[in-house]
Amino acid sequence: MSASELRLVLTVEDVDGALALFREALGLPEVEAWESQGGRIAILGAGRATLELVDEAQAAAIDEIEVGRRVAGPVRVAFEVENSGEAAERLVAAGAELVAGPVETPWQDLNVRLSVPGGI
Repeated sequence: MSASELRLVLTVEDVDGALALFREALGLPEVEAWESQGGRIAILGAGRATLELVDEAQAAAIDEIEVGRRVAGPVRVAFEVENSGEAAERLVAAGAELVAGPVETPWQDLNVRLSVPGGI
């Protein structure tokens, strides 16, 4: 048996703000959405998913390369986009905070680190 989909579920205080950031600014399409019992959910498509498992030493090394210091917690959400600089500008305009970058990594990616509202 193998999994056919990876879902990352984020509990957020401000669904509208999260939608403005991820759906509107990042361009993730809304796959499903509904409300029930006073609660609300929106499922956004994000293309292919991977699960990266890193130890503390590697997480610290990645943070050092991309930010210059240890900043990430135990969960880091990453999106591959066509132009990380432009995407970061749209996300900052939608409420994200620029942490660092763009930085060219040793693995030839151009990475930008953001912090988004709601502690994500």
